[in-house]
Amino acid sequence: MQTQTPTLKLELPDGLTGAGPGDWKALGAITAEAFREDPVTSWIMGKEPAMRAVFSVLARQVYTQRGICYLAKDEGATMWLPPGSSAVMGPWGQLQLAVGLAMKSGIAGVKRALVAGETMDAHHPKDPHVYLFTIGVTETARGKGLGRKLMAPMLDACDRAGLPIYLENTNPANSGFYRSHGFKQLEMFTPAPGAPELESMWRDV
Repeated sequence: MQTQTPTLKLELPDGLTGAGPGDWKALGAITAEAFREDPVTSWIMGKEPAMRAVFSVLARQVYTQRGICYLAKDEGATMWLPPGSSAVMGPWGQLQLAVGLAMKSGIAGVKRALVAGETMDAHHPKDPHVYLFTIGVTETARGKGLGRKLMAPMLDACDRAGLPIYLENTNPANSGFYRSHGFKQLEMFTPAPGAPELESMWRDV
């Protein structure tokens, strides 16, 4: 299971398990449900089936291969990239992503995703950091502290390793959650013309 790198060693508490390549469907499904009312993600991809297709491909091709992922049974999931890892996929992964999104959200959805991806890449910090791609809890599991439980192991590992963390907050409702964990706003920007704004955030060591 991909739960550590040479510089990041996670200590997962009871109830959390490392997610490996065979868990890509679970990662995709949980994340899609958690993000189905997210303003920016909804604008780019549309409905939950499109999100599930996209998040599943990214989990399979990128985050379980080069990143660190873990699950809270079937109720929560999170995906991260350590310093030096790239989210850029090869041709086969890009084709899977485009086909999956086109089938669920049309060619317009693919175009929106391409523009948003390029814009977010341009705003991505160049300094070494851990990247929080997604963290999400299913609707029925919310309000029980599961989001904090998912966040804590990586924050502890980054503190021990002396590494900052970067994320893009695509839902204003989550700003307080991130701020309570030490994240501060870097900037607000629009990932594509007509899209809702998102908030880039940074957590220093």
